[in-house]
Amino acid sequence: MATRLKLLAAGLVAATLAAGLAYYAAGNWYRAPLAHVTTPQIFEIAPGVPLAAVAQTLAARGILEHPRLWTWFARRDGLAARIRAGEYAIAPGTSPAALLDQLVEGRVVLHPVTLVEGWTFAAALAAIQANPVVRKTLAPEPSAALMTRLGSPGVAFEGQLFPDTYLVPRGATDLEVLKLAHARLKDRLATAWLGRRPDLPLSSPYEALILASIIEKETGAPEERSRIAGVFVNRLRRGMRLQTDPTVIYGMGAAYEGTIRRRDLTTDTPYNTYTREGLPPTPIALPGAAALEAAVQPLDTDELYFVASGRGDGRHDFSRTLEEHNAAVDRYLARLRGQNSPGR
Repeated sequence: MATRLKLLAAGLVAATLAAGLAYYAAGNWYRAPLAHVTTPQIFEIAPGVPLAAVAQTLAARGILEHPRLWTWFARRDGLAARIRAGEYAIAPGTSPAALLDQLVEGRVVLHPVTLVEGWTFAAALAAIQANPVVRKTLAPEPSAALMTRLGSPGVAFEGQLFPDTYLVPRGATDLEVLKLAHARLKDRLATAWLGRRPDLPLSSPYEALILASIIEKETGAPEERSRIAGVFVNRLRRGMRLQTDPTVIYGMGAAYEGTIRRRDLTTDTPYNTYTREGLPPTPIALPGAAALEAAVQPLDTDELYFVASGRGDGRHDFSRTLEEHNAAVDRYLARLRGQNSPGR
């Protein structure tokens, strides 16, 4: 009898030791890097898929060696029902434990969606909807109803997005991306307005946004923005018309074919700053951070005119008087004729 008890005790000790060793080995596996992940692996979890099914799919792809053990650890820690749907990148060196944490925290792959300075709202919306990771839910043309959905009812849509690169998960909707860009625009505009010069002839952040959109379209030379802003501010103070081509082009809409003719400058529209005083009724494009800054912190200058230099560098010649400006225009036209002459 004593011998049997000793054998039973020895068996229990051996079983306990074996179980302990197995648990120790399982823990080591759970915390060690996934053996077969040597390059990043993209893996997508659809909404509503249970963890056990995820584990089996990972095993079938050769990513996870022990799917049942992985599921057991998840259930032990109360995480099995907390995984999130989405697209994941499993990097080399990721352990089964870290992978589970990644799925629970929803650390999905983020894709860039870029909006460019100077685009119109419609162009930005088209680019968002053309991005293959974005889910299209909206009509292709912006509207007043869309601004209500963005949380700004009654605000004209033009200029209401901040040009930047936004990182979004696959399956993000076009509306979600627009909300990100609109929220950032409101934040950047409010910050710029707080830092404005106190003597500006602008009555509201919205007027600053309108001016910034014109500055954005007027020059491709970053160092000129504040100088151009200074010219526009001087003209607004004196009651002079802005006489800026980009507003005319915007007002022409689909009728613009790449060239402004003299009759276009004299045909009145709400955006023709040759025929109307003051700022146009809305922005004409998406201004970037530098244009916003220039609009509220213009260069202190006595210049009232500028014209393209014609040197092919995107810069302008600035003038204080109409006589100086007319001479600059003549130089520009002469350079233009030289560039178009035979043999060039």
